[in-house]
Amino acid sequence: MEAEYTLDLPSDLDSIERAVEFLVARCKDVGFDEERLRLNFRVGVAEALANAMLYGNRKDPGKSVRIDARCTSDVVTICVTDEGGGFDPKALPDPTTPRNRVMPRGRGVFLIRKLMDRVEFNEQGNSITMVLHREAPAGRIHYST
Repeated sequence: MEAEYTLDLPSDLDSIERAVEFLVARCKDVGFDEERLRLNFRVGVAEALANAMLYGNRKDPGKSVRIDARCTSDVVTICVTDEGGGFDPKALPDPTTPRNRVMPRGRGVFLIRKLMDRVEFNEQGNSITMVLHREAPAGRIHYST
């Protein structure tokens, strides 16, 4: 079984929780593993949406964030795209180095990369694609509650 969804959200942080809950429910409907949805999916997607709204669209209420989701029982692919000018994800500082640990920003993409199985940005840097498999690939941390 497979399902595809497209959501257009306003650049309003209050819309994140509803969108994430909607996507979690749709992934459960097709039989995706609930443990992987509980933390990995929820946190990764919420972080991507917050980044798109806050940094991509700069909280501009006239701009929206698009979510394209494809759910199967084995894999979920989520693409989050904002209307901003983009950024260079390679230029993000490593938040685990001692001098960067006290920086107030830069942990969101790091966290997404740790929770999702695959993360890619488009060339412009305004779209992130995240892939989560039912089973954590060998060598990846599997978070469960």
